[in-house]
Amino acid sequence: MNGEKEILVVASKVKNYVRAQSDMNTSSAVMDMLSDKIRALCDQAIENARRDGRKTVKDRDF
Repeated sequence: MNGEKEILVVASKVKNYVRAQSDMNTSSAVMDMLSDKIRALCDQAIENARRDGRKTVKDRDF
């Protein structure tokens, strides 16, 4: 990935949601921050699944 982190959210969906809920615009920098938060949540869920001896991340791991 050449040192760049991949965006993990659909920007248009996030922007549409924010607009519908608040009539506000969304900065493009929000997508990077949300992706970082999703990575952290996924990393923790992966660890929870490993601790339980599973190779499948389940909803309960979050």
